[in-house]
Amino acid sequence: MLSTALPWAAAAALLWLLYRLARGFLAPSPLDAIPGPAPKSALAGTMADLADRNAWPLLDKLTNDYGQVVKCAGPLGGRMLWVFDPKAMHHIVVKDQDVYEEPAAAIAIGKLLIGPGLMATTGEHHRRQRKLLNPVFSIAHMRRLTPVFYEVANRLRAGIETQLGAAPADVDLLNWMGRAALELIGTGAFGHSFDRLVENVPHPFADAIKDFVPASAALGPLMALIPLCTPLLDYARARPALAALLARLAARAPHAGVQRMRRVLATLGATAHEIYSQKQAALDGEDAEERMRVLEGRDLMSVLLRENMHADAQDRLPAEEIMAQITTFVSAGTDTTSNALARVLHLLCVHRDAQERLRDEILEARAQNGGDLGYDEVVALPYLDAVCRETLRLYPPASFVVREATKDASLPLSTPLPLADGSTTSALPVPKGTTLLVGIYSANRAPRWGADAHLWRPERWLEGLPEAVRGAGVPGVYSHLMTFNGGARACIGFKFAQLEMKVVLATLVGAFRFACAEGEEGEVVWNATGIAYPTVGQGERARLPLRVERV
Repeated sequence: MLSTALPWAAAAALLWLLYRLARGFLAPSPLDAIPGPAPKSALAGTMADLADRNAWPLLDKLTNDYGQVVKCAGPLGGRMLWVFDPKAMHHIVVKDQDVYEEPAAAIAIGKLLIGPGLMATTGEHHRRQRKLLNPVFSIAHMRRLTPVFYEVANRLRAGIETQLGAAPADVDLLNWMGRAALELIGTGAFGHSFDRLVENVPHPFADAIKDFVPASAALGPLMALIPLCTPLLDYARARPALAALLARLAARAPHAGVQRMRRVLATLGATAHEIYSQKQAALDGEDAEERMRVLEGRDLMSVLLRENMHADAQDRLPAEEIMAQITTFVSAGTDTTSNALARVLHLLCVHRDAQERLRDEILEARAQNGGDLGYDEVVALPYLDAVCRETLRLYPPASFVVREATKDASLPLSTPLPLADGSTTSALPVPKGTTLLVGIYSANRAPRWGADAHLWRPERWLEGLPEAVRGAGVPGVYSHLMTFNGGARACIGFKFAQLEMKVVLATLVGAFRFACAEGEEGEVVWNATGIAYPTVGQGERARLPLRVERV
């Protein structure tokens, strides 16, 4: 039976591939009039070029050589749009966000690998989760978290001092920033310590988080099968016997990538269950002291459980969704924050005058405050704020986000777009199924930022932004930038991330001087793949060696 079915399945797959190729390369599209670059591979399309670790020249070309909407080649001859026109972005992420959704395949993969957290839900389900989570990220709660963040940052400082010993030394700051970011999320978001920082003791959860992206890559073409299996997996959720059968089949799958991902997900799931169960048991138990610890807890999980307890019945999240938020926040917030911090430290090595100016500001504020700064003091430091904003403007951790048109639509533009035939248009037809790449990198470096838009210059934030920037209507939630996206799918934790960065920088820059490492291994190179990360030269291992000495 199986031997008979396989040839038919292969023939069906070949016919589908031929259909996609014919439709992509032969059928005309209303997007063909939009100028754009040719991909290196006609079959793989521009997305493969954007995934290259040296995609920076392509990103600059998309920003500077065309209009604010650029046609890109999709896989198998399809068409995609790279968009950084402010009005078009507003429609994509705010006004018509139900038309331009996260790709269904991405949602399905996220739901299976991370769970039904905020990044793996859409529509009303997503809005209901976000409504409950919003109070967790309020300014009032950030004030309560500030001492928690300083406690972690001071442990980080002590750990680096221990590694230094008595003399300056080259230190891999990316490793330290990764450990610190995980501990900041662990203590600040879940009231759970993963890494004491003062000693190098591995933690299974930390190792699983580090291995999550490599394990996903090890699945290879099998990732494409996940969306096809989603209906069966959803059906099995409510049927324990079927779910157990599928789990046994997965355990016997003869694929090293599948088994590697199973081990990663088992560790992530067990840790999330442990954190949730401990806090829920304290709320439900008879120990008044333990219950009060959760009811008055500063960590986000305690706040979330309190909000969930008091929410209307229809708005409450089930245990599965609360546990999924743990993996969601850690996977979304660890590499982005740690790599952004590493980028700031590297820039301060390249721009030593900026480092000295920032250190003077921090030490003066600490002297006036008598030690660690409170929330209002640390967020109000003008040059620290300018350094963070400028770094997140010029070097956003992610260069773009992906959306997909769920129906035929018209995309209005803020300025007329030049077309290939010499004419212009103020609106673009977007066929159903079109992939749109919201160009965060391009939006943050657009000509409205001035002739020096490509330069790292924190002073621009102290001088006052150009009217062209302030009046552009960029729909981002942060400083006329798209770094944290905008609309209902904007990064809900962007205030959390800003506070993390400022507390860590205020602690480290006040305690250490940083310079480029003195070794002869090569210069630090930043790679564009996924979340931008540093290597030495074209090395494979992510790291950022910097020369560190005590102030």
